[in-house]
Amino acid sequence: MAEIKKLYTSEFKKNAVLLSYERNNVQCTAIELDISPKLLSKWRSVYVKYREGSFPGQGKKRVYYEDQKIFTLEKKLAASKLRLEILEEGIRYKSQGKNSIYNFIHQNKDKYPIGIMCQIMGVSTSMYNLRIQQPLSAREIQAELLKNAISSVFFEFKQYRGCVLIARELNNRGIQISEDQVTFFMKRLGLQRRIKKKYKVTTDSKHTLYISPNVLNRQFTAVRPSQIWVSDITYLQIERRFLYLTVIIDIYDRKIVGWHLSSSLSANATILPAWNMAANGRGIEKGLLFHSDRGTQYANKSFTKILKESGCIQSMSRKGNSMDNAVAESFFNSLKRELIKKQPRLLTPKEMRSEIYEYIENWYNKKRRHSALDYMTIEEFNEEN
Repeated sequence: MAEIKKLYTSEFKKNAVLLSYERNNVQCTAIELDISPKLLSKWRSVYVKYREGSFPGQGKKRVYYEDQKIFTLEKKLAASKLRLEILEEGIRYKSQGKNSIYNFIHQNKDKYPIGIMCQIMGVSTSMYNLRIQQPLSAREIQAELLKNAISSVFFEFKQYRGCVLIARELNNRGIQISEDQVTFFMKRLGLQRRIKKKYKVTTDSKHTLYISPNVLNRQFTAVRPSQIWVSDITYLQIERRFLYLTVIIDIYDRKIVGWHLSSSLSANATILPAWNMAANGRGIEKGLLFHSDRGTQYANKSFTKILKESGCIQSMSRKGNSMDNAVAESFFNSLKRELIKKQPRLLTPKEMRSEIYEYIENWYNKKRRHSALDYMTIEEFNEEN
C-alpha cells in the first residue's frame, strides 16, 4: 500500500525551524515533532536563504528575505493597476444607471474578479447576483440598448453633439428614436454637450496691396463643385512656437479640398501649397469664385496672378468682418473645439501634423456630419447629388 504523504502548514514549518534553532539540535527536534531529520534540515536550509519568505504556501511564489518588501509592493502595484484598468473601462457606465453597471460586470466576469468590479463600480455583489438571476424585461432591454447607442454616438462625436444631431445620426444608422427620447436619456445618463467658445480673429490686413471687392457677399451656397472656394489661415500652438494651417473649402459640399501646415506665414508656405493641392485634387472650373480675407498671402501679386491665369474671380471680406468668411471661420471653430483644445499638452510638430491629417482627411471629409448638408456626411451628400 502506497505511503500517504503528510502535508505541513507554512506556520508549522517555520515553528519547527525556529524550535530547532532554539534547542540547537535537529535530531531531537525532529523526533519530538514526528518528522524526519532530513526534512527538517531541508526546511532550515530554505529558511537560511529566504527567511520570512521561505514558506508562502502551496502554489505561491517564494521570495528572498531582502526582496519581501519589493514583493509586497509588486502585489499592491498589480492590484492598483487592475483596479485602474477596471475603472477606465467602466467609468462611462457609472453615469448610465445600475443596469448598465450590471451588464458591464457580467460582460467582463471572465476578465476581472466580480467582487473587485462590484466594489469599484459601487454596487453590491449580492445585488449583482440577484439582477443576473432576474433578466431584464423587453422594455428595459430596449431602453438599455438606446442608452448604449446614444452614449456611443455622443463620445464618437467627441461630446460636442446635442440631441438633434445624435437623433439624426441614430436614425441614419437604422435606430428609430426621437429628439425628445434622446434628450430624456441624455439627462438620465448625465451627458452634456460641450459649449462652443468664440474664435479670436488674428488676420493682419494692414498692407498697400490691391484689395478685391466682396463679390461673394455671404452667399454661401453653390450648385456644383468648384463654383465657390473659400480660404483662411489660423495659428496652432505647439511646443515653443506656432504652426499655421491654411485651408481651402469648396462651398458646394463643404469639403476641405486643399490644406497645408507650415511654420511661416509667407504665401509660398501657406496659400500656394494649399492651392496646388485643391487644383490637382478637385480641379478648377472657369469662373470659380475664390473668397478669402484681406491677408497679404491672398493679396500678393504671385497668388493674384495665379487666380487670373486660372480664370478665377477673386473676392475678399470687408475689413474687420469675420462673418464675410463664416464658412472658413466655422471650420476653424470646429477644429479647435473638437481636436486642439482636447489635447492634454502642447504637441510636437510631428504630432500636430499627424493629428491635423487624421482630423481633415479621415474625420471631417469622410465621417463628420454637416448641418449645411442636412446632417449628411460629405460622401453621402455627393452620392445623393
